[in-house]
Amino acid sequence: MKRLLLIPLVLFISCEDKDDDPLPLDCTGVEGGNSISDIDGNCYETVQIGQQLWMAENLKVTHYNNGDATSTGYSNSEWADLDETETGAYAAYNDNESNADIYGYLYNWYVVEDVRGICPEGWHVPTDEEYTLLTDYLDGTSVAGGKMKEAGIEHWNSPNEGATNESGFTGLPGGCRYSDGRYTNINNIGYFWSSTESSDNNARYRGLLYNLPFVLKDGINNGYGLSIRCLKD
Repeated sequence: MKRLLLIPLVLFISCEDKDDDPLPLDCTGVEGGNSISDIDGNCYETVQIGQQLWMAENLKVTHYNNGDATSTGYSNSEWADLDETETGAYAAYNDNESNADIYGYLYNWYVVEDVRGICPEGWHVPTDEEYTLLTDYLDGTSVAGGKMKEAGIEHWNSPNEGATNESGFTGLPGGCRYSDGRYTNINNIGYFWSSTESSDNNARYRGLLYNLPFVLKDGINNGYGLSIRCLKD
């Protein structure tokens, strides 16, 4: 598949007036047609991997699909309280918007489960099973991580073991935000939510690591902030 480097476009629109709700930007006119847009107007490159069509970039949207703003701007203690109230929220790593430009935002799982939808229309947060289909297609979790990680050390810390990005997934190490509000592991680990709960107050995720070529599969507290990749319905 021919892949294009696309510059994300953002529509800066006030949320104060109902008539000024954010509107999706049509990215299909871009040469090659390999991109989609979210409700904020961000364009995302996409990649076909087996029978699945994935975003090749981390999500950076700030509104649900009905136009409602997703909550943000929380201190560490306020972020910790969100787990008690089960309130959806997002954050830029270390509260630095320049990190979101590269790695996307970190969302707690309450955003993932919200019925208003955080992925673009016609897309969704993958289930645990859908992530398993991806890693199976890439020859299993022991090597799939290398095939999913962006190659080189521009964003990943050395050695970025086994990274070839032959799948085109272009996994990035956006780190995470603990349920207590602290940030950790940018440039070391990329964490990606699934939409599948594993137990009370926990959900499944996948992890890509700088020092290993495999894909980590585990459950984590819903109050953590992780990256999101969307999958075509």
